[in-house]
This record gives sequence, structure tokens and C-alpha cells, in this order.
Amino acid sequence: MGLSDSSRDESDSASPSESGHHDLVAQPHREDEEGPVAEAEAIAAEISTPQQPLGRPGKPLNHRSPFFVGMLGAAGVATTYLLAQLLITAQDMLVLLGLAWFIAIGLEPGVSWLVGRGLPRWAAVTVVFVGVLGLVGGFLAAAIPVIVDQAGEFADEVPGYLRDLQDEHSALGRLDERFGVRERVEQLVSGGSQDWMSGVLGAGQAVLGAVGDFLVVVVLMVYFLADLPRIRQGLYRLVPHSRRPRVILIGDEIFAKVGGYVLGNLTISLIAGALTFLWLLAFGVPYALLLAVTVALLDLVPVVGAALGAIIVSLVAFTVSPTVGLMTIGFFLAYQVLEDYVLVPRIIGRAVKVPALVTVVAVLLGGALLGVVGALVAIPIAAALLLILREVAFPRLDKA
Repeated sequence: MGLSDSSRDESDSASPSESGHHDLVAQPHREDEEGPVAEAEAIAAEISTPQQPLGRPGKPLNHRSPFFVGMLGAAGVATTYLLAQLLITAQDMLVLLGLAWFIAIGLEPGVSWLVGRGLPRWAAVTVVFVGVLGLVGGFLAAAIPVIVDQAGEFADEVPGYLRDLQDEHSALGRLDERFGVRERVEQLVSGGSQDWMSGVLGAGQAVLGAVGDFLVVVVLMVYFLADLPRIRQGLYRLVPHSRRPRVILIGDEIFAKVGGYVLGNLTISLIAGALTFLWLLAFGVPYALLLAVTVALLDLVPVVGAALGAIIVSLVAFTVSPTVGLMTIGFFLAYQVLEDYVLVPRIIGRAVKVPALVTVVAVLLGGALLGVVGALVAIPIAAALLLILREVAFPRLDKA
């Protein structure tokens, strides 16, 4: 009994100390979790104002800290590696993004003109998009049946052309003697059925891929065109405040050059196609519309496109007679002079002033890097680089 009383007393005397020990352990734990956070929440409520609901930015980190320098260097290496991998992996999609951005900038002058006349931007974008879609759709609706018929007629005439290639007295026969056209055609035709089947499947995949890429470009172009003012402001916000006005002036000038080039290039291509169509009709050259559309599309590619279109049309014109073929070559030479010295200076020259040597080098490099798309955008990119060199790099180098 006494032992139990003493044990009870010991337990009673020990329980306050144990509870006090638990309180001492638990109290700092609650302070660590709730005290600093509650204090920070109170300070956050004080610094939040209607003008700055998220508070004023804090002081920047010490850029001279060894830890910061090391982390920055490691982050730079990792970022460069990831960007290189991104460019390699997504290069096809990046090309589509660039093409959509390029077309959107080209259509921006029309949207800006409508906005200046009082239309909301969404309505202006809709009008421009429906107008372009209507022109392209109307042209295709009118041209595709004729092009299909002429392509079928051309396919029917291929055996006759092959027979003419064997005739040494015909124009095609003389071309065959000089360039060996018949042997190359026979090598192409003599391929096995499996090669033909793989070729058909490859052509089908190429058509589906082209249609998919076209839809992607159209959708991205509409989004870029609708949000171009906000995209423009976001790009300029990345520039330091002290240099922002100067960058805005240079950037807007680049946008104007790209827009002027796109619209001017489309106009010149339409002129080339229309004049070619009238010439072929006048001299009875077959497949006039098909060849005119081919010339218009190829003329979009600077430097090499017009020459390639002239070669194709001239070869078809030789099937009529050697005189018509030679006259067609003369027509394209005369038109090239007209385009280089009259149309381009008046339509594109005011917006894009690029020396001839720079134009050729830019087109060759753009075509080597990105194919047809690279050749299309090479000249405005070269014009933008020349503007930056003239306005930024050269003045600094002259003062150095």
C-alpha cells in the first residue's frame, strides 16, 4: 500500500514534468511552422496595394556570388544544349511556325488599314482571311477542273512524245540526241511494280503531309494575325527600358519590310502567271493554264524560280514548233528584264532594298538550309539584317 502510494506520488510528480517536456518540444515546432508564415502573411497583406497587388519586386541577387556564377554557367550550358536538341527535333514544326509568322506579317498591312477605318481587329482579321480564302478558293475552283483535264491530256500525249523522241528529224528527237531524254524516261518506266507501288504510296503520303502542313500554317497564321499587337508588345517588353524606343522603331521598320515584300512578291507572281497565260494562248501552246499556274508558283521563289518556270514552259512550247519554242524563250528573257528593272523596283524596291549580290547569296543559303521556304524568306531576312547592321552595328564599329 505504501509502495503503491509512493509509486502514485512518483507518477504524479513525473507527469507534470513529462507534460511540460512535451509542451516545450511542441511549442517551438508550432512556432517554426506557424509563426514565421503568419508574420510573412501579415507583411504580404501590408505590401499588397491596388497599384501593385503582388507587391514590389525585391532586390536582385548578388551576381558576383560564386554560387550564382556557377549556377548561371551550368544553366547556360544546359539551356544551350536543350535549345539545340529542340531545334533538331522540332525543326519541321519550327519551319511551319516561321512560315505562318511570315505570312501573318505580310497580311498585317491590310488588317491595319481596315482597323484604321474603324473596324474591330477581329472583324478586320476575319475580312482579310475570308478575302484571301475566297480568292484562293475561287481560283482553285476555276482552275482545278481545267488543270485536271490538261494533265489528263498530257498523260495521253506522253506516248506520242516518246515516239517523237525516236524520230531524229523532230525537235524532240534532236533534243534526245543531245541530252539522252528517252533513255532516262525508259529507266524510270522500267522500274518494277514494287517501285511503282512504293512511289504511289510515297506520293500519297506527301500529299497528305502537304495538306496537313497547309492546315497547320493557316491556323497558326490566323492566331498570329489576331494577336499580333500583343505579340509585338510582348517582344518589345523583353528589351531593356532604356533601349526600348530605338528597338521599337527598328522592329516596326522590319515588320514593314516583310509585309511589303510578301504583298509585292504575290503581286509580281500573279503578273507573271497572267502574262504567261496570255502568251501561251496567243501561240496555241497546249496546257496554257497549267503552265501559267506553274510559272506563278515558281516565281514566288526568288532568282531560281523564274528561270525554272521558263525552262518548263519553253520545253512544252518546242512541242508546237521550234519557232514557238525560241519565241517563248525570248518572251521569258524580255519578261525577266521587265520584272527586274520595272516591276521589282516599283513594287518591292521601296520596301526591301537589298543588293543583287546579297539577294543571290541569301537565296542560295536559305534554300540550302530550309529548302523552298528558306528561299522564300531569305530576302526579307537579309533586308532585316542589313537594317540592323546599318543602324546598330556599323555606328558602334565606327566609334570603336
